[in-house]
Amino acid sequence: MRMFGYAYVAMRISLSRLPASLVVVLLFSITAISQTPALTTDDTNAIQALVTGYAQALSACRAEEYADLFAPNTGYFASGIRGRVVGRDLLIALVQSERQCITTQGAAAPAPRPGGGTGPKVNIEVTATGARGIADLGAAGQYQDEYVKTPKGWRFASRTVLTPAEKAAGLDAVEMLAIQRIAGADLGDYYVPDQNGVKRLRTSGVAIAVTGGAITGHAYLKTGGYYDDVYEKIAPGQWRIKSRTLVPATTP
Repeated sequence: MRMFGYAYVAMRISLSRLPASLVVVLLFSITAISQTPALTTDDTNAIQALVTGYAQALSACRAEEYADLFAPNTGYFASGIRGRVVGRDLLIALVQSERQCITTQGAAAPAPRPGGGTGPKVNIEVTATGARGIADLGAAGQYQDEYVKTPKGWRFASRTVLTPAEKAAGLDAVEMLAIQRIAGADLGDYYVPDQNGVKRLRTSGVAIAVTGGAITGHAYLKTGGYYDDVYEKIAPGQWRIKSRTLVPATTP
């Protein structure tokens, strides 16, 4: 990192007034930013192709292809109603539970997803761990993505969809993840029967909602039942459980 003249002197004077530990953190952060590699044209094209491939796989109900677009083991999809869906098996189950992917014999085929197989244009910026992207979905909301480069190319580290109501309430991908993390280690998956009586994945972890101006959630448990929660934000990326009521599993 090279600095000259007044800018260098000003930085030295400013840093001299700070505690030594904070100076180390600031210098480390500045160095990390300066060493973050830029994305090439091939990188940005590959990420846009990943976004388009996501739309195509989902609209065509190609569940395994969809799951393979995420980083192995750790990649996840998140939304308010779906929770945080992590890992290949659950990502496959997610697609298989989509409305357009469930058919009933003799019934008309479900309507395709809005936008079909055309992925939205994504605005990409580089990060220390890969890249970040935001894609506008119009009235449907917004995708907030994190991408990571793997030996097989760019993959989703995470994809979070935010509705307009969730964004208006101050939620984003970081806040949604923070809520999922405070909900507990005993969370499980929630399945509901489809029109054919087949159990399909509905939510993994916490289903988050905006209710009367408050952020609420159903935190589904591995043992059955769920916690009926109200969450309160105490700082950016930090939440607490304001209230929690256990709703036991019901016997079929």
